[in-house]
Amino acid sequence: MTNAARREPEAARITLPVDGMTCAACQANVQRALTAAPGVTKAAVNLMTHQATVHYDPAATNPESLVAAINDTGYASHLPVTGGPEGAEDEAREQSLAREYSVLLTKSLVSVILGAMAMIASMPLMGGPSAGGHEGHSSDPLIAWTMRALDPPMRGLLPWLYAIDRAGLLFALLAATTFVMAWAGRHFYVRAWKGLRHRTADMNTLIAIGTGAAFVYSVAVTITPDVFTTNGARADVYYEAVIIIVALVLLGNAMEARAKRNTTRALRQLAKLQPSTARLRRGREDVDVPIADVRSGDLVIVRPGERIPVDGVIRIGSGAVDESMLTGESIPVEKKPGDRVIGATINTVGSLEIEATSLGAASTLARIVTLMKEAQGSQAPIQRLADRISAVFVPAVLSIAIATCAAWMILPAAPSFTSALNAAVAVLIIACPCAMGLAVPTAVMVASGRGASAGVLIKGGEPLERLAGVDTIVFDKTGTLTEGRPSVVDSRFAGDRDTALSVVSAVEAKSEHPLAKAVVVFAAGNPNNPPEGGHHPSTRVDNFIALAGRGVVATVDGHEVIVGTQALLRESGVDTSLFDETATAWAGQGRTVVVAAIDGKSAAAFAIADTLRANAGAVVQSLQRRGLRIVMLSGDRRTTAETIARQAGVDEVIAEVLPDGKVEAIKSLQSSGHHVAMVGDGLNDAPALAQADIGIAMASGTDIAAEAAAVTLMRNDLAGVEQAIVLARKTMRTMKQNLFWAFVYNVVGIPVAAGALYPAFGILLSPILASAAMAFSSVSVVTNSLRLRGVSLS
Repeated sequence: MTNAARREPEAARITLPVDGMTCAACQANVQRALTAAPGVTKAAVNLMTHQATVHYDPAATNPESLVAAINDTGYASHLPVTGGPEGAEDEAREQSLAREYSVLLTKSLVSVILGAMAMIASMPLMGGPSAGGHEGHSSDPLIAWTMRALDPPMRGLLPWLYAIDRAGLLFALLAATTFVMAWAGRHFYVRAWKGLRHRTADMNTLIAIGTGAAFVYSVAVTITPDVFTTNGARADVYYEAVIIIVALVLLGNAMEARAKRNTTRALRQLAKLQPSTARLRRGREDVDVPIADVRSGDLVIVRPGERIPVDGVIRIGSGAVDESMLTGESIPVEKKPGDRVIGATINTVGSLEIEATSLGAASTLARIVTLMKEAQGSQAPIQRLADRISAVFVPAVLSIAIATCAAWMILPAAPSFTSALNAAVAVLIIACPCAMGLAVPTAVMVASGRGASAGVLIKGGEPLERLAGVDTIVFDKTGTLTEGRPSVVDSRFAGDRDTALSVVSAVEAKSEHPLAKAVVVFAAGNPNNPPEGGHHPSTRVDNFIALAGRGVVATVDGHEVIVGTQALLRESGVDTSLFDETATAWAGQGRTVVVAAIDGKSAAAFAIADTLRANAGAVVQSLQRRGLRIVMLSGDRRTTAETIARQAGVDEVIAEVLPDGKVEAIKSLQSSGHHVAMVGDGLNDAPALAQADIGIAMASGTDIAAEAAAVTLMRNDLAGVEQAIVLARKTMRTMKQNLFWAFVYNVVGIPVAAGALYPAFGILLSPILASAAMAFSSVSVVTNSLRLRGVSLS
């Protein structure tokens, strides 16, 4: 234990970019190479962000060696960019992903169009006489039956197509397929070749070999059909299957690239919160300097309404700082000399002179960015499962195809090379992961549309799967369970209520403080008060003075008015005993107390708090009935948090925690074996949203929270949380059904394509029938997924 403690400081960590990964097998190849590298203690490769996080011993290896280990696998990596402006690497990554998404989308759409045209152009080839005088596919009963049904209407609709010479159609299809493979699908073949050179296999390998074998076979038929027909083999081509396979895989890759781009954008928006410049006190002058030039100990000047540029300690001045980006608390925190302030928070009232302390990577904002990157870079259980499946599936299919070809060459019942090649191609075509690739994306697309119609945005298949397995929901308090803004929840008056409200609201209307605005809104709702913020428009307010952190004083139509804390009224000689007992009770409930005096006498007292959302209690109870554990997490004071929790019916409360504390709370629940969903709305929630198994952001929340979360509620209605879970569970059931059917076609189709039924029944699955089976499996999973459009979310 002592030795481990001594070695701990020597450990190093680096995050490296990895380009060229397209599937779980790619990720597994890179991760195995890094884990096996000397000096590496732990490696996690993230397919979504295309990054590898490596923990290593600097005495045994270095970043350059780690980059070389990745490059040796056939994928591309380089050392992280350093020395540039803050966020430059994230910006470059986002631009790269945007370009990747645009290119993939363009290629997939062009390929889909060409694939549809190729299928139509192939109809005369499948229905008419093939080379060598054979009737097209008549030896295949299913194809012959299909073509007898389709031929007449197609000949009627497109007579000119059937008039084209067979050779002309073949060479047109050859040209179209060559274009798609060389332009749209080029990277499949390049990466498969690199994998072959490095003795690794992934989905690129299967796609390249399957489509490549079908293409080479089709080219041979196109150029020398007699070689096949004279040996008793069918002179069939599979150009349309090649194009469609490439198109569907590209479409899935485009969807993934879009999700990756959004992940990078969230980190960039975080970095933008920090001001680019700071105003420093240099002698008797104030000068604006770049944030990078600020040094520890510098005196930073922050005016009202400005964002605080750095972490520091107030030396001169007092005010109210909006720390909602950090704590989620909507009410600004009163600050005085000696108090700490956080960079990127907003100084709402009062001028401050701050001594800079934590800068750069040590700042609170930078730590939040780091927390998000670490949470997003951690490896998900579903990725590890995909690694194991892909590690077996690809080599198994390749082995079966090779064994099939060899068997048909050796066995006396089938000594023909063309028959052997025919069977091997059939295996590769039917095993090509088209239906498996569609099983999840189609369900995701339909579910996403169904969710959007209900006001629930879900960012892909993995969030849906994670959400379906959730057993614990953690709610942020402010802005999630509550409305997120202060309002008057109770009031007391010493005399005439309407008069006091009119006078007090006239003074508070001059203030920008959120508590003052809450009083004005409350007064405006009084039916006996005139409009214009609750006071008569002719009311005259003079001598208005705002006392930072204490309240305001003014003269209203000749009356001296004080509104603020009890301490301010007492210092002004006002007897507050009339409201002391009430104020103490309110404070015990976590409410903020504002009192008012008119002409030296106590006139009114207001309890201000963030109120519970109207349906919060009902949603919590409904979720609990579904067997879910509910926890409330807040950066607010414990008394306030527990008050809200009681009102909402939440039994477990974790209060007074900052962003890193929220992340630790989520990790603690996860380490206990729970699958956690985090529901939040603010920047302070972003790291916890990223750390949770699934993050759910409210519509009223920040863009950062929405980007960090995998689910966004478009309406400020907590019922969307339950709807999202119901949709996820039903979608997960559909995904499992889709995968079952996709695997059935492979499990049953591959042996049949290999010739398992030939000795006993004389049945052999031809490549064209393998293509049809693959297409039918795709249709079945799409049809099953479409049922989600009408699913009930109640």
